Amino acid sequence: MPRLGGAVIPMHQNLTSQIEYNNDNLIKFEEYNISYQVGDARLLTRMQVAPVWKPFTDQTIEFLNTVSRILLSSSEAKGYPDVITLAFWMRKASLEQLRKRFMQEEAGMYRRGRGVIFHIAPSNVPVNYAYSLVTGLLCGNFNVVRIPSKDFPQVKIINRAINQALEKHTEMIPYLVLVQYGHESIINDALSSIADVRVVWGGDNTINELRNSPMKPRATEITFSDRYSIAVIDSDKYMKIQNKAMVSKDFYNDTYLSDQNACTSPRMVIWMGNSITEAKRLFWEELHNLLAKEYELQGVQAVNKLTSAYLLAVKYECVTKEEQDDNLIVRMKVNELSSGLMDYQDNSGYFFEYECKDILELKELCNDTRCQTLSYIGDAANFMPLLESGIRGIDRIVPVGKTMDFELHWDGYNLFERFTNTITIR
Repeated sequence: MPRLGGAVIPMHQNLTSQIEYNNDNLIKFEEYNISYQVGDARLLTRMQVAPVWKPFTDQTIEFLNTVSRILLSSSEAKGYPDVITLAFWMRKASLEQLRKRFMQEEAGMYRRGRGVIFHIAPSNVPVNYAYSLVTGLLCGNFNVVRIPSKDFPQVKIINRAINQALEKHTEMIPYLVLVQYGHESIINDALSSIADVRVVWGGDNTINELRNSPMKPRATEITFSDRYSIAVIDSDKYMKIQNKAMVSKDFYNDTYLSDQNACTSPRMVIWMGNSITEAKRLFWEELHNLLAKEYELQGVQAVNKLTSAYLLAVKYECVTKEEQDDNLIVRMKVNELSSGLMDYQDNSGYFFEYECKDILELKELCNDTRCQTLSYIGDAANFMPLLESGIRGIDRIVPVGKTMDFELHWDGYNLFERFTNTITIR
């Protein structure tokens, strides 16, 4: 435990969870076992009292635009579509559109950042942490981000670009600190205690772990729990699409690009319309052709998918495995829908498949609050009866190929509202 002098403020009855304060009541982070990828311990101490900014300042937009330019000009970054997508999102033109959308003048209202945002990134989606960080910066906050401990090349590329941009935009240095550390509750306690907003992207287990670390009475928390997503394909509309290879690429980006680990990645493909048999054949054939060229299936992934398939078949008589030439795609044909099926989901190309005659057949599946994104090929208006039926699930309805597109409205949260503070002036 760090020994830094001053009063000891107990966060739990367990003495190992106590946090040391200096005489100014600021937590000193120098002796915590934290690895700093961007920033340092001194910045963590200073951000506890430093002034916040208004949202969408020119300085922030210029800084992010510089990061964007560095990434877009990097030959290494171009090898990772998720990094390039992030870079395009951070372009000045894109951010100016966001500023225009969210910073409309409100009479008698003044907005500012909330203070310190503690972001806990998921361990299995490499670029997610950067979107959370950028959102916090745009909203005028100080940001401390726990980045994935896994050695993702995308994380290294992005962090290198951030550090390079900070050399030019030194005014941004106090506003972001990127850290890595092990499963040490005392560090969770310390970072949570200085946070005005805690954002947990890591799923149910991480949420439960972080909730053992108290926050300030006025602090708020945003949690992104374990979710699942589905795709609905109108077979008649699909058959009319000329460039089916592009559809396969879009679906690949939604699923295999993240090894189907993202909450937005479809786990179930639902077919509708009058051309299902032929549409299925062409869709999976086109996808398989793409996978054979671009996707490397690891042995452990193949074994896990087959194990999940057999366990599911034992549990549900209404489920059968579709025959495939190899294990790049595992398709589990479902004759009866149940939200319980999602307890047996897997990744790396593991799909439930269902033929649907009436959109309201999806009501039970989509009434589960774990249901996040519905991606589609067809007409979004067809889903209105499902939404109007009173379901509690589904936060996003987007075309296939757009599930990973980040927005400030996410998982039912307006992140701009949650990351800013509004002052009423009368």
